[in-house]
Amino acid sequence: MSNGRTIVFFDLETTGLDADRCHIMQLSAVCGKRKFNAFILPHRTISPGASYITGFTKRHGWLYRDGEPVDTISLFDALTSFIDFLYYFRRPVILAAHNGRRFDALVLTRVLKRFSLWQDFQQVVSGFLDTLEVSRDLFPYLRNHSQQDLVWYFLGVTYNAHDGLEDAVMLKKLFNTWNLDRWYISDFIFSMS
Repeated sequence: MSNGRTIVFFDLETTGLDADRCHIMQLSAVCGKRKFNAFILPHRTISPGASYITGFTKRHGWLYRDGEPVDTISLFDALTSFIDFLYYFRRPVILAAHNGRRFDALVLTRVLKRFSLWQDFQQVVSGFLDTLEVSRDLFPYLRNHSQQDLVWYFLGVTYNAHDGLEDAVMLKKLFNTWNLDRWYISDFIFSMS
């Protein structure tokens, strides 16, 4: 909680790195002890790079992770379930993601608008927080600000990066070690139009 706001940490795994065109394959979030995790069968080809990093492949109308089939739901159902999950928390809710401004928030906003869910989403979420920007401001002396490197530097652990749920869980743990002042955090909150 920050300045009366609830921070929900989230992550997306997508078919590629083009925020204007990629499709979501995994939408995950964590706040307190509550977790959200949904897998979505994308309607776009998974780029070789994304497949290599995430372990996701798509064959014959099924989504696989590391060769094992994954139960999927439609993107619309994932988004509406995510909004329902967010309604559980005290408002206003801030969604935090690492590199959120340049990627996760853009992709999420695009698909919410595509399904005419943007207004429903805005009823509960008042903004986004990019932890990459926060880390660069707090720790300019670090050479690398990737989430994996920051987790190793501050928590001394490795984890299964590029799994949306594990990324969200580790981002929450990482962020909590920084013990940030609520006013400091306010400077990094942004909204999407």
